[in-house]
Amino acid sequence: MLLQQIINGLTLGSVYALIALGYTMVYGILELINFAHGEIYMLGAYLGIILLGFFTAIGLTSYSLTLSIILTLVLTVIFCSSYGFTIEKIAYKPLRKAPRLSPLISAIGVSIFLQNYVMLTQGATDKVFPQLFGDRGIEFFSTRVSFLQGAIIAVAAAVMLVLHAFVSRTRMGKAIRAVAQDKTMASLVGINIDMVISVTFIIGSGLAAIAGVMVAMYYGLVNYFIGYSAGIKAFTAAVLGGIGSIPGAMFGGILLGLIEGLGASYISSEYKDAYAFIILIIILLLKPEGLLGKASEEKI
Repeated sequence: MLLQQIINGLTLGSVYALIALGYTMVYGILELINFAHGEIYMLGAYLGIILLGFFTAIGLTSYSLTLSIILTLVLTVIFCSSYGFTIEKIAYKPLRKAPRLSPLISAIGVSIFLQNYVMLTQGATDKVFPQLFGDRGIEFFSTRVSFLQGAIIAVAAAVMLVLHAFVSRTRMGKAIRAVAQDKTMASLVGINIDMVISVTFIIGSGLAAIAGVMVAMYYGLVNYFIGYSAGIKAFTAAVLGGIGSIPGAMFGGILLGLIEGLGASYISSEYKDAYAFIILIIILLLKPEGLLGKASEEKI
């Protein structure tokens, strides 16, 4: 029973971690909480349903389900990354020198706009994800792991490892870390600040898109409001691990999923949303910068 709940928690935590990475990267660069990030995740879930439904209609899923899923992920990442890029240019870039409250209000406004945009265009009722995966899996020690759960955990782990390697080893990754530490000094050494910020939004939105497709596959239902609840959870995960820290966002997301899974199983499922916030309050009281956060200027 314990192992089963750990598997369930890891599955959910992997999704939280992917969304939290978008929050923490944007905060590390701009010190902005991008409250519209959850809606990018929601758009990814809807587009996943639309694309897989289309591929099912033309028979591609019957020919190759793996190819259909890969195409869905790639197209969804491109679509959501373009949304993230556009949102940054329209809603955030003009407000970079404004008081810090202004971009925060703009982010809330974008979030509300996207929720209503999807509600009006896709309807207010739940949308059903195509049942393509069945309930196949493996069992060991009285624990069942579905192939879909295993795929979600594996994909999330692979994406997080690639992101960590990108940020730590590539030229653009070093530029992102430099801008996060000191924008003025980064610009003086020739780093294009605008390009770095745009790349950060594109990467974060792409990660949210992957999380959206995986959640839609896992739960089978999506609606226009899922971005709000998942966004709050992912933001909590980012703060829990240390807002502005990429390893912290990964760790915080996994930990949050485990807390929810174990709390719902051993205490009460009615209060599963409260457990994470209780732990968050305790952590912030004892270690305000988060579990893996740093009090110094280096955040990514």
